Formats: sequence, structure tokens, C-alpha cells
Amino acid sequence: MRLTVVGNPANRRVDLFTRAVLDAGLPRPAVLSWADVLAGAVPPAAGAVVRIDSPGEDAEVDRLLRRAAAPARHGELVGLADTYAGLLAGIDRVAAGGAELLNDPADVAALCDKRRCHARLTAAGVPVPAALPPVHGWEQLRSAMAVAGWSRVFVKPAHGSSAAGVIALAVAGRRVQAVTTIEATPDGLYNSLRPRRHTDEAEVAALVDRIAGEGLHVERWLPKAGLGDRVVDVRVVAVAGRPTHAVVRAARGPLTNLHLGNARGDLAELRATAGPAAWAAAMATCERVAACFPRTLQVGIDLMFLVGWRRHAVAEVNAFGDLLPGVLADGRDTYAEQVRALTDGRWERWRAAADRMPSVDGAARPDAAGREVSACEA
Repeated sequence: MRLTVVGNPANRRVDLFTRAVLDAGLPRPAVLSWADVLAGAVPPAAGAVVRIDSPGEDAEVDRLLRRAAAPARHGELVGLADTYAGLLAGIDRVAAGGAELLNDPADVAALCDKRRCHARLTAAGVPVPAALPPVHGWEQLRSAMAVAGWSRVFVKPAHGSSAAGVIALAVAGRRVQAVTTIEATPDGLYNSLRPRRHTDEAEVAALVDRIAGEGLHVERWLPKAGLGDRVVDVRVVAVAGRPTHAVVRAARGPLTNLHLGNARGDLAELRATAGPAAWAAAMATCERVAACFPRTLQVGIDLMFLVGWRRHAVAEVNAFGDLLPGVLADGRDTYAEQVRALTDGRWERWRAAADRMPSVDGAARPDAAGREVSACEA
């Protein structure tokens, strides 16, 4: 097996996958840098098996993805739609040599566009929060929320990741409260690791209007279950269609991402609290999610149990969501699990099954009323 990794060579993702490959007794994978891909490097040839990793955490790669003259300032929220277009163009270049990709280009295109991802999950009957029809600014958002009868929503940049640019918004009449990772300065918007709380409507309206140009996806805010004094959700990694690894994310606010200073919760406690039936139902949903992206080796699924623990829903699905350092299942981390799937036949079986499936791309969006998709019950 001739493995190649497309990634940023100094990034720990590339290092962790390389270690897993070597530990399995396979030859060291070739590394093709994102910078070289975007500069026109020759793609991997037919016969190679290619893992495409995240292009993030590299300022020069970000500049090349956006085709910008200069790098963005550190943490600057700029050019998200351009970055998405650059990512897809880069993956097409990688695929042009005829290699076998472990990340299907059409799957990545859907996974990295929250609107398309939500539509694909909805079409497959996966429980997700209901979404509003497209909105392009604050007044349109308030109007759509009023029509839907919603008082709480998550406002998300369509092409954002890691909670960048997300606003958790609650309204009551003209009173508003927003929790967001956005830090607004006179010279731009920046992604902050310290979420901020805003109660001034004019400030919140200005934030929404400024990020709306990148495209928005707005979902109903469903009440998450909690453990102790924190709300929780679960990042689940599915490999070759099967959930294999999970980590609990526990927060005192609405944004649970671990890099925002939140805590890893106790998975055993969460499973015991939910109960065997609810956990099994949630894992069955994760299998359905993975089946929505049937030509991709792994996906990262953000799963939330709702208050009462009987229901659950899927908040996000991530193309590059397998970085769970120190999380082991049967002694293997997420990277070792993927290498094992490549060597024990699971990937071949998963891909063969996918080839017999009809295309799942191009699913219609939810109707204009933003109708609710009922969360699953155990």
C-alpha cells in the first residue's frame, strides 16, 4: 500500500497519522504539502492511497487557499467562502492524478458547507436541529425567527469550523443575549478563544451583518442535557461507517469546543446517565451519519443528547474531526483505527458498499418554513 498524506508537514495531525502507519509496520507515507498542492505540484499517481488532512493552522496555506495577496492577521475572520473554494479546488488537483482518495471530494464539499451538510443529513432522516431558510442580515434573521416562533438559534458561518464566527443567540422582544467567539475591532473581526457575551442589540446586529456576507446557516438552539453544572455533547469519530471513538465536551456556556477552555467529561458517566438504550440509539444515528458520506474513511460527528436524555440530535459533521489526542479504543487512537481499517479489509468493504449506493449529493434543502426534524428517541 503506497500511502500519501496531503497536509501541513509540521502539523501534529500529519505526525500522528505517520506514527500510526509506522506502528502498523507499513512504509512511511509520503507527505505532499498543501502549499505545494496549491502551487501546482504534480498530484499523487494512480495506485497511491491518499489521506487528505486539514489545511488549517498555517498562515501561508490560508493565503493560498484564499488567493489573497497577503496572509490574514492572526485569528482574523476573513475569506471563509474563498477558503472553501480553494479547498475544493485543491482536492480536485489531488484527485487529478487518479489516486485513491480516502476523503471523497463530493463528501468534503458537503461536509465543509453547513447548509449542504444539513440538507444531506435531513434527506437521510438523521435527527438534526431545524434550520431557517437563507438569511442575509440581522433584520431578516429576526423576521425569520419570528415566523418560525423561535427565540433561540445558533448563527453559523456556512464555511466556518471550530466555532469560528458562531453566535449563540437568544431573543425576547427587543432584548437580546449573544455568546460568540467573535472579537470585533475597528480593523476587522477576529476569532477569540474567550467567548464574549453581548446584550446590546445594535452590537449583535452589527456582528450578524458583518459575517452575513460569508454566507450563514441558522439552526434552532436545542437544549442540551447536562452533567453536574455543565452542558455536554459528544464528539464521535466514525471509521469505515462504524463509531469507534468518543470524547465528552463539557461547558458552562453554549459553546462546547474543547479549544475554548472547556473540559473533557466522563464518557462512562455520560453513558450510564443516558442508559444503554439511549446510547445504542445515538450510535445507530452515528452510523446513519457516516452512511451519508459513504466514500470517506472517517467523519467527526458532534452529537448532543437533549434535556431528559431520551432524545438526541446531530449538531455538526466534520471532514477533519478525528484529532482526539489520547482517546483510545481497544488500545488504538483514531489514526491507528483508520490504518487498521485500511489493512483489515473494512475500508475495501465500506468502499464497495458505497459504490452500490445511489449518489447522495445534491439533496434538497429543508422547506422554507424551516420545518423541524424530530430528534430521535431511544
